[in-house]
Amino acid sequence: MSSLKSLICTVCAGIVPFLISPALADEPEVELLWPNGAPGAKGNEDGDKPSLTIYLPEKEKATGAAVVICPGGGYGNLAMDHEGHQVAQWLNSNGIAGFILKYRHRGTGYGHPAPLHDAQRAIRMVRSRAKEWNVLPDRIGILGFSAGGHLASTAGTHFDKGNAEAADPIDRASCRPDFMVLVYPVISLNEPFSHGGSRKNLLGTQPAPDLVENLSNEKRVTPETPPTFLLHTDQDAGVPAENSVAFYLALRRAKVPAEMHIYAKGPHGFGLGKKGEAVATWPDRCIDWMRGRGLLDRK
Repeated sequence: MSSLKSLICTVCAGIVPFLISPALADEPEVELLWPNGAPGAKGNEDGDKPSLTIYLPEKEKATGAAVVICPGGGYGNLAMDHEGHQVAQWLNSNGIAGFILKYRHRGTGYGHPAPLHDAQRAIRMVRSRAKEWNVLPDRIGILGFSAGGHLASTAGTHFDKGNAEAADPIDRASCRPDFMVLVYPVISLNEPFSHGGSRKNLLGTQPAPDLVENLSNEKRVTPETPPTFLLHTDQDAGVPAENSVAFYLALRRAKVPAEMHIYAKGPHGFGLGKKGEAVATWPDRCIDWMRGRGLLDRK
């Protein structure tokens, strides 16, 4: 949202269940992930340039926690408002820095591995510039909605420690998120409950079976997978709750700390939820979970 007026209208409509301070209405900064061009870029248009939109909380409220936000959109577009800007503002209201990831997708001509490269680069960038942005390098999480949840869970199951010999200081940082928040996420790409549209956009019409298996993230969980908060609804007909359940069970088998909430009612794609609906309580439950893990303790 580009103005204070639009923010106020959104709050008055009951879409965002919290008040936004005037300080948060300032236009956020946007930084390219690769100022000199992304790897594998097919052109020089806006869609060829993945970026981070940076929302920093007021310094007196900052907890040191940071979250890279991956909006959904079926790997064909990005829901940048209700799964991006509104989410960053909610995080800021709780003292958490929000970094909205504009990642490449089929709508701009890209499939795998471009989205994953963008997510990994985003985590490395936030970690390498943690001091500049007043965040702690060991409190950098990733949050994703729907297909963005698949991207977030891919980042949490496919990571490395960075390259200590890299010329680019960003590439020296680890791309492992310290925690994950997955909201009605696509998880599997090869089970009956998978989301076919996301799979097609990410991998094409005839993907190699081993690639489908590798990106079915419930099968990639290990004890090194980050602690995870999962959210779904029983009524979700777009991306069934089995996706979250499968990932939760895999985390449990690997003894990775996890918390899952499945609400009875709610459609796919509700974002933060509308005020007055039960599902709109999930942001509070998520903050409780983060607080319980010490992510909001000030140092």
